[in-house]
Amino acid sequence: MLKVLALVFLLFAPVVSPAQLPDFTDLVEKQGPAVVNISTTQSVRSPLLPQVPQLQEDDPFYEFFRRFIPNPGPREFQSQSLGSGFIISTDGYILTNAHVVEAADEITVKLNDKREFKAKVIGSDRRTDVALIKIEGGGLPAVRFGDPGRLKVGEWVVAIGSPFGFENTVTAGIVSAKGRSLPQENFVPFIQTDVAVNPGNSGGPLFNMRGEVVGINSQIYSRTGGFMGLSFAIPIDVANDIAQQIRTAGKVTRGRIGVVIQPITKELAESFGLTRPAGALVNSVEKGGPADKAGIESGDVILRFDGKPVSSSEDLPRIVGATRPGTKVTVQIFRNKSARDVQVVVAELQDDRAARQSRRGGKPPAAATQYGMTLADLTEARRRELKLEGGILVENAQGAAARAGIRAGDIILAVNNQDVKSVDQFKELMGHFEKGRIIALLVRRGGNSLYIPFRVDGN
Repeated sequence: MLKVLALVFLLFAPVVSPAQLPDFTDLVEKQGPAVVNISTTQSVRSPLLPQVPQLQEDDPFYEFFRRFIPNPGPREFQSQSLGSGFIISTDGYILTNAHVVEAADEITVKLNDKREFKAKVIGSDRRTDVALIKIEGGGLPAVRFGDPGRLKVGEWVVAIGSPFGFENTVTAGIVSAKGRSLPQENFVPFIQTDVAVNPGNSGGPLFNMRGEVVGINSQIYSRTGGFMGLSFAIPIDVANDIAQQIRTAGKVTRGRIGVVIQPITKELAESFGLTRPAGALVNSVEKGGPADKAGIESGDVILRFDGKPVSSSEDLPRIVGATRPGTKVTVQIFRNKSARDVQVVVAELQDDRAARQSRRGGKPPAAATQYGMTLADLTEARRRELKLEGGILVENAQGAAARAGIRAGDIILAVNNQDVKSVDQFKELMGHFEKGRIIALLVRRGGNSLYIPFRVDGN
C-alpha cells in the first residue's frame, strides 16, 4: 500500500525544473568586482583598571594585587571591524554604511582582485546610516543604479558582501516588504528581504535580477545576533541623494515644518470624521514654526504634502525631510470634517536637541471620578510651570480609561479639539456625547502631547 501511495505522489507531484529557478551566475560575474571589503582600525582607550590599595609588604593580599594588577591605569589598544561597500564611480567613490566607518582612524578597502587601497571619509549621515568614502584610483569597476520604486514584493534579489569577514559572499532571497519603518528610523523606507545578511554584510549592495543596485544592506532583526530571516536595506535612491548632497554641499540638509504627529487609528479616524484611517495626526505645533505660520493647528490631519499622499504617519517625516529648506509647498489638511489646502515654507532641520521634561508640581485639589478617571483641576502655579492656559490632571485611570491608554499624570487638554479649562467643563463637554461614541482626547504626557481615542460608556 505504501508503495502505491508513493507512486501516486511521484506521478502527481509538481515538477520543478532548473529552468524555473533564477540563475545568479552572470549577475555575480559582472557585478561582483564592484563590491569591496572594508576593514577599519580604531584606537580605543580602555577604562581605568582597579587601583592597587596601599598595603604593607607583609599583608597577605599584597602579593595578590602585585601579581594580578601590576600596571593599573588606562590603556590604549587597536579595535578592528569589517564591513562591505560598493564602488559607484570609476574614480573611486564608494557607498557604505555610516556605522561601518564611524570613528575609524584608518580605512582599508580591498577589491575583488585583491588590490588594497587606503580610503578617506568624504562624509556620512547618521540619520540614514549612509557614508561616502573615496579611494584613489582610475578605471575602477562601478555598479549601476536601479529604481527601488519598481521593486515588487516577491521579486528575487541578491546580496554580495563579507559576512564574518568571508569576502565576496553571495546570498539570495526575495523582497518581503517595502516601505518598512523601524524604531528611531524616520527618514528611511526600508526594503525588507529574506536574503541572508550577517555582521560584515553591512554597507554591501542589494541587487535586482537586472544587476542593478536597489539598496544598501544595513540592518537585521535578530534575537541571537545572527540572521533570522529578516534583513533591511536602505533604498538606493535615498542613499544616492545623501551621497550627492555630501559631494556638492559637504553636508546633508533636511526639511522640517515644526509639528509633532501620531498615527491615525480606526477609532481616531471615526472621532475626526475621516472615512478611513489615513494621514498624520498633528498633536502639537511648534509656536512660530513653519506649520504655525501656515495656520496648521493641533487636531489637523495632514493628508497630502507637496502633492504626495500621506498614507500613514510614517510617510510624513520622509517626505518633509526630503524637501529642500526654503521650498514653499501645498499641504492638504483635514479639519472639521472637510479638507483644505495651506501653504507652508519648509525650514531646515537642525541637529537633535534633548527634549526638556516638565517638573512635577504639588498635588492639586482632587475631584470626583469620571469615566474611570480621577480628575483634578490644575493649580495656577502648576499651569505657569507647564506654560498651559488650561487642562486638567488625571490622578488615576482604571477600567475603560486605562484600556484606552490614559495614565495617571496625564493632563487632558481638549475633548474633540475643544479646550478643557476645568473638571466641571470636562463633565459638561462629555455630557453632550451619546454612549458608545468615540471621541479624541488631547493629552499632555511629559514634554509631549498625543491624541487618545476614547469610547464614551457612561460614568
